Amino acid sequence: MATSRGSIILVNGASSSGKSTLCAALQAQLPLPFWHYSIDHFRGTGVLPWSRIDRGDFAWHTLRPAFFEGFHRCLPALAGAGNHLLVEHIVETREWMARLLDLLGSFDVFFVGVHCPVAELERREAARGDRPRGDARRDFETVHEFCTYDIDVDSTDALDANVAAVLRAWNARSRPNAFDRMLLQFPPSSA
Repeated sequence: MATSRGSIILVNGASSSGKSTLCAALQAQLPLPFWHYSIDHFRGTGVLPWSRIDRGDFAWHTLRPAFFEGFHRCLPALAGAGNHLLVEHIVETREWMARLLDLLGSFDVFFVGVHCPVAELERREAARGDRPRGDARRDFETVHEFCTYDIDVDSTDALDANVAAVLRAWNARSRPNAFDRMLLQFPPSSA
């Protein structure tokens, strides 16, 4: 059975930058059925054994590399089966960006950078109370360093304006896109 490949909108930004809010609003307006896919969905649904990690039965730092490699590998499998994906992520390292390029470079990927001033990130992080203090600042300092985007938005701007801007840019997308340009900077891996 032939299946057409799905499109991917990859949304990258620091913890507490507003990725989930933007993705939920985009999902409600995109003309195609996009799956909203994120790490938080794994955390919030009990897929990961967080109570046992919190209790000390398992060390998250030892589980984390395989978890993220699996998360990254799921994306081409889902999109390759014909599903459209709206993925929120914190691309923490240059290596992760290179891995995503390897896995997704042949797909229609539209890359969105979500920016937010560090003082606002820290305010949101404190208000949420469900993130370790300092994650937002750490992400702020690195998350956009090795990325080229198809569009950048500032989450302190009005949500409706950001959604409209992303939808306009996505509808007008063309090749070469941000992933195409980054593929020239990152040599393919042997993995």
